[in-house]
Amino acid sequence: MVEIIVPKDGRKIELRRIGVLEQLRLFKALGPDLSENRAYFGLARIAAAIAMIDGVPVPFPANEGAIEAILDRLGDSAVEAIGAELLVASQHDVVCEAGN
Repeated sequence: MVEIIVPKDGRKIELRRIGVLEQLRLFKALGPDLSENRAYFGLARIAAAIAMIDGVPVPFPANEGAIEAILDRLGDSAVEAIGAELLVASQHDVVCEAGN
């Protein structure tokens, strides 16, 4: 899955698929307390889903600082657009798994 989101500012943001291993790495990067914080985890998941911004690779975040740096680089409108796209993709996966 190569999915490209173009938020209001016109940047091209390529998303990566977050599989089981990436989720495990994200839990490790966040630690036990932040992994339980649903709001923080949701934003961290958005940061982890970023593969490239305007053709420049974005490494998978390994700690809180990296997550915050990615979110800061994205900005509000991009985070909102990516969050909406990830929600739609998640709902689509649920429907596919249900066999509908």
